[in-house]
Amino acid sequence: MTRPLPIPYFLTEMTECFFCHKSLGLEGKVSFRELCPHCGMDVHVCLNCTFYDPGRSNDCREPRADWVRDREARNTCEYFVLGREAAPDKAEAKTAKVALDALFKKT
Repeated sequence: MTRPLPIPYFLTEMTECFFCHKSLGLEGKVSFRELCPHCGMDVHVCLNCTFYDPGRSNDCREPRADWVRDREARNTCEYFVLGREAAPDKAEAKTAKVALDALFKKT
């Protein structure tokens, strides 16, 4: 049985800009100077990268990536891949934590 080939990560579309949470509508390789068509913020930033992973070494799953001081500023990382999903919303995480705390509350 043959499995269908996955769509390459660089051809997928990111759903949202990290800053304004609106659809980017970009595909393929992203220019270092690409701007969000809605808010004008830089797109080529760690927070929009599929490899961005807070808590990992260098906050990145790509071990060869250079250190980036400001994760919200444009950078020239050669390993940047436009993420397929926006970073999780902190308000949503807080709501989930409150619900879990209520569920496991000590009596």
